[in-house]
Amino acid sequence: MDTQATRRIVAWSLVSAALVAAIVIPVVSQSAPPTETPAGSATDFSPYVSKDGAISRPTDYREKFLHLGTWAVAKKKGDAVHEMHNVYARPEDIQAFRRDGKFPDGATLVKEITDVSAEKLTTGESSWSTDNKIWFVMIKDAKGRFPGNDLWGDGWGWALFKADKPMQNVATDYKVDCLTCHIPAKKDDWIYTRGYPILEKKSAAH
Repeated sequence: MDTQATRRIVAWSLVSAALVAAIVIPVVSQSAPPTETPAGSATDFSPYVSKDGAISRPTDYREKFLHLGTWAVAKKKGDAVHEMHNVYARPEDIQAFRRDGKFPDGATLVKEITDVSAEKLTTGESSWSTDNKIWFVMIKDAKGRFPGNDLWGDGWGWALFKADKPMQNVATDYKVDCLTCHIPAKKDDWIYTRGYPILEKKSAAH
């Protein structure tokens, strides 16, 4: 084989190797699994609670949670409805309540509070949800994991998010920011289960 032919073969070999490396290396890099967990990430207790007890707002609750019930709220008796309180829970938490009569450890409830619109329709004076104003998040803690944390107590973690800061828990003390509205439901573990027929057991035999 002459020298010129040999040079051509060597050149083509180098080009081919470069092309293979350019294709293979990025694929290997992209498929490599992460080697560590970010600091402050959630534990097995709840995907919405960090190791130090910080509570995050589930952003996909409308897609992955089930609707527990809705409360139409007026400031005074006889006044027009001024807010709608729509409450959601995870399917597995609802199933556990039906079975055991209580929410399990880690159960997650989301209450969205919205403004309303109203109109006289063929069925009568009607009101419906419009823009979100506030979200409340409650996470059941049956083990008292965060003693000394002012957002955990009475068996729950408590969080408040506002529409202008939807990712920031603005509650600072659950006894001041959250618990007072739940006093009438104290005997039911602070949850207004009376308004959630979906929690009823499917059969009286169970």
